[in-house]
Amino acid sequence: MKKSRKLRNWDNKTWLSSKSYISEFNKFLKTKINLNKNSKILDVGCGRANIISALQKKYKFKNNPVGIDVIANKNVKKNIVFKKIDALKYLKKKRKYDLILIKQTIHFFTKTKSNNLLNLAKKRLNPKGKILIFSLKTKNNKIPCFKKMRKNLEKSLKRDENLFKIIKKNLKKISYTNFNFKVNISKQKYVRMIRERYISCLLNMSDKEINLGISEIKLKYKNHIKFTDTLKCISYRK
Repeated sequence: MKKSRKLRNWDNKTWLSSKSYISEFNKFLKTKINLNKNSKILDVGCGRANIISALQKKYKFKNNPVGIDVIANKNVKKNIVFKKIDALKYLKKKRKYDLILIKQTIHFFTKTKSNNLLNLAKKRLNPKGKILIFSLKTKNNKIPCFKKMRKNLEKSLKRDENLFKIIKKNLKKISYTNFNFKVNISKQKYVRMIRERYISCLLNMSDKEINLGISEIKLKYKNHIKFTDTLKCISYRK
């Protein structure tokens, strides 16, 4: 019987939690926004807060970055302010930010809640503040998949296409760029990630489906798997 699960392991011992990924991602952020010690940052759906923790180490912000998530992982970074709270509820608080980061999170919101999230986020920006939304590239996505996983991922990416239209209509003046990270991972480690359901398209699969998929991956790929993980970045400036 399939159980409804929450996404807990996307940034737990994956390339998304590696030092090289975090370093490259934060270099990319630097091209999108000028940060300094006075900058105030909110990360919506922060997971273990690896990204904003690294930013705090680099910039030593006067106000520690705030990370919010509906899941409180045991190993959330300690140099940030973490809140286990729904994003819409938190954004109703009248606090202002220079950067609101929404990374690989917005696809969990319905159309109505996405609009509410964006409307509230705009209100919570300081003058010249930015909202940066990151989501998987929807065309020609290179993430290694087994058949059922690919089918679920394609469905999810089609929903994301509709979501991008909602974002464009709501934010209006936006720009698009891509963040690319070259992944080189052992097949053994990638199999463990699949078993731990590191991506949302795996969440509602049964253990049997996961095990069959792992068998496919073992046959399909060499001992090391190489591909480019691409995120679409949508940038809005107040």
